[in-house]
Formats: sequence, structure tokens, C-alpha cells
Amino acid sequence: MDVLLWIVAGVILAVAELFTVSFFLVTFALGAFAAAIAAGLGAPFLLQGVVFLAVTVAALLGVRPALKRLITQSDEPGAVGAITAQEAVVLERVDSSAGVVKIDGETWQARAIDAQVLEPGERVHVVEIRGATAMVWRV
Repeated sequence: MDVLLWIVAGVILAVAELFTVSFFLVTFALGAFAAAIAAGLGAPFLLQGVVFLAVTVAALLGVRPALKRLITQSDEPGAVGAITAQEAVVLERVDSSAGVVKIDGETWQARAIDAQVLEPGERVHVVEIRGATAMVWRV
């Protein structure tokens, strides 16, 4: 009976994670599945709870940061990680407070690094992405 309880809890938490995509609830789901394994091996309920807590904490400290890092460093076309280090063309004057560039066919808000002023038509290097803004530097 304990096995079923932990499996149901794990499935509910995993499904709930699909709606949050924060990689927080999935750590609890992993803990619940580990506790289900412990229950299946005949561990007492107290030990199942300890397994649940231990695996959840380990996942919060190890798996969650790794998953978040993997998602933010994706090399898929159009992903932020793929945009960084590309060249762009200035469409509207770019300075330290405002501007617009075209990166790989897409229009982005941009800011110049330091006190540079970049005019339309200039080629720039994308140094980093901050939110929805490309931080650029003259090529």
C-alpha cells in the first residue's frame, strides 16, 4: 500500500512540474519514487520518509542546478546560448541606454557596452544577453 501512495504522489508531483517548469517539484517527485522503491523493498514507513527527504534534498542541491544550467546553455538554433558571440547589424542607433540590432534575422533591443555609440549599418559583436536585451560591442 505504501508503494502505491509514493508512486501516486510522485506522478502528481511530476505532472504538476509540467505546469511550473521550475525544476522544483520534480525533485520531490524523484524523492517520492525513491521512497516507493524503499517501500517495495520492505522498508518501514519511517525509513521511507528518510529516503524521500534525502533524495529530495540531494536532487534540490545537485539535479535542479544541473537541469537549469542545461536549459540556459542550450545550443539549439535561436536559443540565447547560440546568440551570444554572434555578429549583428545595428538597425537603430545603439548607445548605453537604447538601440536595436538584427541578430541572425531577428530584431533585438540592444545596449552598447561602456560609452560606445554605434550607428545604423555598423557590425557589432553580441557579448551577452540580459533578459531580452543584447549587450553589444563594436567589431
